[in-house]
Amino acid sequence: MIADLIIKNIGKLATCKSDETKSKKDMSNIEMIEDAYISIKDGKFISIGSKDDYHSMIDEKTEVVDANGLLVTPGLIDSHTHLVHGGSRENEFYKKLLGVSYIDILKQGGGILSTVNATKISTKEELYDKAKKSLDRMLEFGVTTVEAKSGYGLELDTEIKQLEVAKELDNDHPIDLVHTYLGAHAIPLEYRENHDEFIFKILEDMKKIKELDLAEFCDVFCEDSVFSIEESELILKKAKECGYKLKIHADEIVSLGGAELSAKLGCISADHLMAASEDGIKMMAKENVVANILPATSFNLNKSYANARKMIDLGVRVAISSDYNPGSCPSENLQFAMQLGCLGLKMTPNEVLNAVTINASYCIDRQYEIGSIEVGKRADFVIFDSPNIEYLMYHFGINHVDRVYKDGKLVVKDKRVCYNN
Repeated sequence: MIADLIIKNIGKLATCKSDETKSKKDMSNIEMIEDAYISIKDGKFISIGSKDDYHSMIDEKTEVVDANGLLVTPGLIDSHTHLVHGGSRENEFYKKLLGVSYIDILKQGGGILSTVNATKISTKEELYDKAKKSLDRMLEFGVTTVEAKSGYGLELDTEIKQLEVAKELDNDHPIDLVHTYLGAHAIPLEYRENHDEFIFKILEDMKKIKELDLAEFCDVFCEDSVFSIEESELILKKAKECGYKLKIHADEIVSLGGAELSAKLGCISADHLMAASEDGIKMMAKENVVANILPATSFNLNKSYANARKMIDLGVRVAISSDYNPGSCPSENLQFAMQLGCLGLKMTPNEVLNAVTINASYCIDRQYEIGSIEVGKRADFVIFDSPNIEYLMYHFGINHVDRVYKDGKLVVKDKRVCYNN
């Protein structure tokens, strides 16, 4: 078969391929091919090998690119973001420095609620432009697929506005977006004394959003002073009945039992988990719930990190995401979250790379399309200006990307988006 594109002279090719999500010792295993090549046709990988065995796939139309001995990995997957939102929250930064807690800021009408107000008054065009700028940054850091949540409306019209913007960006931008309804992100001030009425609204709204085909997943912020275990269970059960796949913000600040609930309901992922109990972790392992850990949020909030080592040892499949949002993690830099995976979560470089590729693909139910470099999968990959995976984690705080390809098309060159060229 004649290839459209061949990348040759790859110093190290990390395929990250696996028949299932990786856990325990397998999380440190990565197939590494040296002096490698990959060939692509119609946006998919058609062969992977070493040295110069690609010559039979070349004709006058084939583009051949020299990787110059650099590291190549699958395209990175950011499987937990709050991409579409209005405004920013630097006005709360000083409060955080003084030690005012995330939950206390929320109780004062700040935090998520202040972003809700900013998102409501923003036009679709303003939200689109702001989110597109963030997607460009993510792409420049090597991210080729992003999960995008709503949750800054807390009423139907604004939730729909967020999700419609994400749908438009999915069509217009090289990055693929996966859509999540997070109507249960906070309790509006007017419903503080009447949770049941607000939850009834969420249950009605989720039906309409599903009818409009705006979201594939449903998520809930299960946390002290937000949504209780019982409330979260009700919302997620109803979401499952509506045809949503399930996610949950679980045990971020208080050990409430969110990890246990994720296992009970069969969630695809439970996210945050800084305060998850050992029993909850064991239940997640048994039910194959992916632990989606967000170390840059721990860093920004100056909180303890999730116990990734215990999760891996107990057999939980671990992923890592940025949690990009305007409050607890205002950063689009997934590479920094990866580096914190080593420095904060005490994961090995191989474990971290698996956590943002093959394991992250399971968080968004895209494991048969992306997450590894394998014949038949979409040709999403990154050429890093790095000799190996260890250097990628060791040299922190910079962008290591040389080039990014999405569906076999060059979209980042010299650390700058070039998809409009």
